[in-house]
Amino acid sequence: MADTPDNTRQQIRRTIDAVWRMESAKLIATLARMLHDVGLAEELAQDALVTALEQWPRSGVPDNPGAWLMTTAKHRAIDRLRRHQLQQRKHEELGHEIELHQQLHEEDILDALDDPIGDDMLRLVFTACHPVLSPEARVALTLRLLGGLATDEIARAFLVPEPTIAQRIVRAKRTLAEADVPYEVPRGEELVERLSAVLAVVYLIFNEGYSATAGEHWLRPSLCEDALRLGRVLAELLPQQAEVHGLVALMEIQASRTRARIGPAGEPILLLEQDRARWDRLLIGRGLAALERAERLGARGLYTLQAAIAACHARALRPEDTDWARIAGLYGELARLTGSPIVELNRAVALGMLFGPAAGLELVDALADEPRLARYHLLPSVRGDLLFKLGRMEEARSEFERAAALTRNERERALLLERAAGCRMDSR
Repeated sequence: MADTPDNTRQQIRRTIDAVWRMESAKLIATLARMLHDVGLAEELAQDALVTALEQWPRSGVPDNPGAWLMTTAKHRAIDRLRRHQLQQRKHEELGHEIELHQQLHEEDILDALDDPIGDDMLRLVFTACHPVLSPEARVALTLRLLGGLATDEIARAFLVPEPTIAQRIVRAKRTLAEADVPYEVPRGEELVERLSAVLAVVYLIFNEGYSATAGEHWLRPSLCEDALRLGRVLAELLPQQAEVHGLVALMEIQASRTRARIGPAGEPILLLEQDRARWDRLLIGRGLAALERAERLGARGLYTLQAAIAACHARALRPEDTDWARIAGLYGELARLTGSPIVELNRAVALGMLFGPAAGLELVDALADEPRLARYHLLPSVRGDLLFKLGRMEEARSEFERAAALTRNERERALLLERAAGCRMDSR
């Protein structure tokens, strides 16, 4: 297949990108268990990706591309162990695996190295959230390792410059290696201390799946599924931690809308326009049960408050049944807890629904000079919606166009440009 047409090569490249998004976390987690070095694990996983980029355009995409990457990455890990003199401790820990290679066929070795992926990924989360790292570095590194996110995507999630995130990730991997951090789930008080960073990581991974930062698709369901699975494991591990159940509740309820959030061509459908009959009632039931457990266990924290807001939408069978007064109150409580301008922006939406668009616009305008929202596309998007409702079409059009220029998600950009075009037609 040396003369593979350009369009076929491009299709294969897109396939490889998609497979990497879905499988990179599993690759890195498994390699990290083998090598006890997350930096080296990511390097070898990237090597497997490069090999796929070189071979698949010639040989074609394998029937099971994820398994192909895993096998290739494990072979590279074994080769690395043979070629290099590792620290004596690592030789002792991994020596039995090398001995197995002398006795078994290669496929037997690869099977012997397998552990449940979920356990590997949970260990990877807690390793990346070790207290030797700053809170910001913990979240950035775990998003990189488990979410398969590019540096610029993580930067947008943090609302900080891309070079800042790149430096955090490099320093984090170096720090973990120098501190010889064990690859394990901590126990007792140490586990509880590291929980807040872990929950932040899990939720940011979920959010990237729920509303993709960039690319051709608005949703990346595999990331939502990974985050939900990790959240459920944490809930079993820490049944008395209210915020763990709060996070699970929030993710379950938000995930319940997945089928209703995109149209036949993959276009986004906004919350108030969704067919609520398509919401997954099973997930809503699970989410409401988790929320009840969270509220029963203690004071409402960051995730429990957000879950309570999501529950208001879930309980409303029609958009007009939504309890906007309760939602506005919950956002106020959340704003006092977090001081987040994004929470204030969401509160502005709720106030606009409760008291009219002028009330919402007043709060949005108060956020105009907030540095953390300078390149946040939802600020002009919300402002455009409120201006549209007030009949100020030219201003609304300008805001929708500005929001479209700021987003890197193609589906979301198309929606915003469509709304801008609608302002032109309504102004005639």
